[in-house]
Amino acid sequence: MSTAPSTTTDEAPQTAAPAPKSRGPWAPLRPLVLRLHFYAGVFVAPFLLVAAVTGFLYAGAFQAEKLVYSHELTVPVGDTPLPISEQVDTAREAYPEGTVSAVRPSPQDDATTRVMLSGVEGVDATHTLAVFVDPYTGEVRGALEQYGSTGALPLRTWIDEFHRDLHLGENGRLYSELAASWLWVIAGGGLVLWFSRRRALRKVRGTSGRRRTLGLHGTVGVWAAVGFIFLSATGLTWSTYAGANIDVLRTSLGQATPSVSAAASGGDHAGHDTASGAGGDAEHGVGLDRVLAAARAKGLGDPVEIVPPADASSAFVVKQVQRSWPEKQDAVAIDPATGEVTDVLRFDDHPLLAKLTRWGIDLHTGVLFGLVNQLALMLLAGCLVLLIVWGYRMWWQRGRGSAFGRPVPRGAWAQVPPYVLVPLLATVAVLAYFVPLLGIPLAGFLAVDVVLGEIAHRRGRRAAV
Repeated sequence: MSTAPSTTTDEAPQTAAPAPKSRGPWAPLRPLVLRLHFYAGVFVAPFLLVAAVTGFLYAGAFQAEKLVYSHELTVPVGDTPLPISEQVDTAREAYPEGTVSAVRPSPQDDATTRVMLSGVEGVDATHTLAVFVDPYTGEVRGALEQYGSTGALPLRTWIDEFHRDLHLGENGRLYSELAASWLWVIAGGGLVLWFSRRRALRKVRGTSGRRRTLGLHGTVGVWAAVGFIFLSATGLTWSTYAGANIDVLRTSLGQATPSVSAAASGGDHAGHDTASGAGGDAEHGVGLDRVLAAARAKGLGDPVEIVPPADASSAFVVKQVQRSWPEKQDAVAIDPATGEVTDVLRFDDHPLLAKLTRWGIDLHTGVLFGLVNQLALMLLAGCLVLLIVWGYRMWWQRGRGSAFGRPVPRGAWAQVPPYVLVPLLATVAVLAYFVPLLGIPLAGFLAVDVVLGEIAHRRGRRAAV
């Protein structure tokens, strides 16, 4: 819930004394949770702060993109759209480089058609060049580099990469995975601390100083905790290490996301890659117009994306790309020689975990519920920034003069009953295995804690002598 929380005499005793029996066997866990909450907050807060600020910017980038690129994205509404094949021909005349990797016909009356080109010189290999065509006149209204399944244009792509990896590539992704790995731990620990705190000490009104900061920190954290846990869980689903483990687990449970078969002769949903399309151009066999008509006949309404065959043995793939609610994610494969549909995959037939993953990612990125979703993400990001600031402020307020306060005292784990501690450690070990950027820093915290304790113990023995 929070970062860098402070401690007071009513929160953590200065010596790890056994809890009164009347408080029950779970009472000794509170000092342990407090110590973890404190140290995790202190060391992870900088990473969370960067993730919160960049996440705030990303949530606002969707609306900014519409304003910045309005000329490319929108057109005056005309009478009758041109055939999609003519629109693609116009785009290719203006931009003959590369190959057509996908086409997104105009999804709304006032929207342009996007023709995506791969292999264009000067364009990142993982991106495409999107050529924007007026569907009524065939006028090319511009071309912009595009990234990802949501069609992010340069502004949103830059912010997205800043949020994901700080523009440092794969190594930079470790920062965001570390933040996601620890956010749910800090939020959950904050909830435990807040609800185990005496009710009289939770109020904000009528308080001042560190007590008021603590009240604000706890109150805002409690209200935002569920959102933080959700962001943490969904962020991990496409992280480097934890995400790979999650994919393996889903696959072993038969819950992997299926894909339509791109084999021209048909087949089952064997998971063939349908995203490449880099092996040829848009016009194969029966052509784009008949392919689009065949997809429409199978109920695929706008917005759709047409992916040309990757090679001579592949089919056209037409898939719905609406990520807003209600989601449209149906897909069909169409034989380029005959124009017949060879495979159909409905989103309704996806396994439950595949659907939940899709919804979770789209909610995390702000597309599932549009503007409302984006505003909610911006609010959560703002709350996280405030909690970090209040957390460090409480730590400062515990100190004297110009120094931060003392850390939470050691030894809390020794007061936890073995029948609670052993299952707890086993659970932590399992989580640490699946979420390595939780497990490795946690092991580091414990190692440092042990070393510092040993140093303090030896100093005490020498002072006694």
